[in-house]
This record gives sequence, structure tokens and C-alpha cells, in this order.
Amino acid sequence: MTPKRRMTAKDFDQELLDLYDFYAHGKITKREFLDKAGKFAVGGVTALALLNMLSPDYALAQQVSFTDPDILPEYVTYPSPNGHGEVRAYRVVPAGADVNTTPAVLVVHENRGLNPYIEDVARRVAKAGFVALAPDGLTSVGGYPGNDAEGRDLQRTVDGAKLMNDFFAGFEHLSKGAGDALGARKTGCVGFCYGGGVCNALAVAYPELNASVPFYGRQAAAADVPQIQAPLLLQYAELDERINEGWPAYEAALKEHGKTHTAHIYPGVNHGFHNDSTPRYDEAAAKLAWDRTIAFFKEHLA
Repeated sequence: MTPKRRMTAKDFDQELLDLYDFYAHGKITKREFLDKAGKFAVGGVTALALLNMLSPDYALAQQVSFTDPDILPEYVTYPSPNGHGEVRAYRVVPAGADVNTTPAVLVVHENRGLNPYIEDVARRVAKAGFVALAPDGLTSVGGYPGNDAEGRDLQRTVDGAKLMNDFFAGFEHLSKGAGDALGARKTGCVGFCYGGGVCNALAVAYPELNASVPFYGRQAAAADVPQIQAPLLLQYAELDERINEGWPAYEAALKEHGKTHTAHIYPGVNHGFHNDSTPRYDEAAAKLAWDRTIAFFKEHLA
């Protein structure tokens, strides 16, 4: 049997991709998406079928198996006194590495909890030689529910300040390693969408952060940029107008204050281009962005 062809962004009208982006980020409801997508429903394909085509298929997303002999994955919990008290997280350690001293990376999910794509990203980080910790921001409401639509709805119910503090606590947990002080071991972060915004916020909040890689995340306020000490690697998608509108002011502030940063805007790709579970995934851009990410961590965390 011939395997089903993987759909890409080129199979969809850009307006439809933008509509899905609005839906995925809670800007419009499912009903509004279906109503607006109706004009693209031709040839017997319904608006609901289009939504299903654009939604994640996690069978496509695994690049590193959880049984890979080079890594040791497990679920752990860590304290979050200023957040929800305790957070469940997926920790992946390179085989043979010291979990408390090996340089570490906090992996921050999108706006829908710790889904299989983010777990796979954590395994990729560990495969590259770093301890990875991927918190589930939905711990306080029962954890990632098994699908992104419910996960997105759940994340909207979580107190935003406490949720941010849960991720801040994850950084502190990693950064201390076996020590008592922040900065006991080199620690970076990588995040996607909502998680990209968390990475920018971490850079503002923690001078001890050693490297931050936000993928298409909300930028920090220009007034907060002087507090940033960590080098930044910022990854953007050219067609992501919603996020990119905040980049010029952020870039100007980073330059004004002499902050170490490199930004890449990948041509012709959409928000979510690194997420290999949806048609917005762009293999070439995702590989290049990830190669740059790992090189950046090796430069600043080794």
C-alpha cells in the first residue's frame, strides 16, 4: 500500500492557514473557524474536514523514540511555591550523564500543555547531550488531556501569573542542579508559541539564564530589555504577522541596549513551522532552525 502523502502548507490557501492560526490561539471559536472556512470547502471536502487536516497528527511527530538507548526519559515533579505548588514534568537525561551537573535546557510548550510533540523535542534536546525538562503547565488542572483542542481550552482556565511562575520554578529547579544557588549549572531554555514568550520572560527575570531560544514567541516589553543578560537566538516565521508585529520594537530595544542576540526570519513559512505534527511544518526551515538551536546551546552551555 502506498503511504499517504504528508500534507504541507502549500496544500492550503494562506487565508485558511491564517484562520487556523486564529483558532489555534483562541482568537476565534471553532464555530467561527468553520463558518469562515466554508468558502474553502470545495470538491466534497467539508469545513470540518479542513480543520481535521490542519490539526495535529502526533503519529508524524516522533523523531526520537522514548526507547532510544542514548536517553533516559521519566516523569518527575518539582516544587513551584509561587505557582501551583507542584508541577509534573517530562525529564530526559543523556544516557550516562550526571542528572545534576550536565548542562540543562528547559523546554516550554505551546498554549495547550505537554503534548507528544513537546515531549519529542525534549528527547531531541537530550539526544544532543543536555538534560531536558519539559513542564506540563496544565498540571494544576489534571495535566495534558490527550488532545490539543481540550488542552488549549484548559490552558485558558489556568491563572496566567501562576502558570508563568510554574515555568520560572522549572528553570530554578534546573539551574540549581545539586546546588542551592541559581546558576549552579549552565541552563538555557527553548519554547514555542506561548513557550517562546516564556523564554523572553525568563531572559528578563533571570540574569542567571545562560541562553534563550524563543520560537515565534511574544516579545518582552522594550522597557524590560535592559534587564536581559542571556544571549538570545530568536526564531520567526515570515508569514506570522500576528507575532512579527512586535519584533521591530523589540529588535530596536535589544540593539539600543547592546544585548547579545541573533534573529532569523525564515522565508515563506508559517507560525508553528517547527511543529512536525501539522501541515504548517516546514522540514527545511525546521531542520535549519533546530541545527542553529543546538549549536547555540553548545556554544553557551558547554
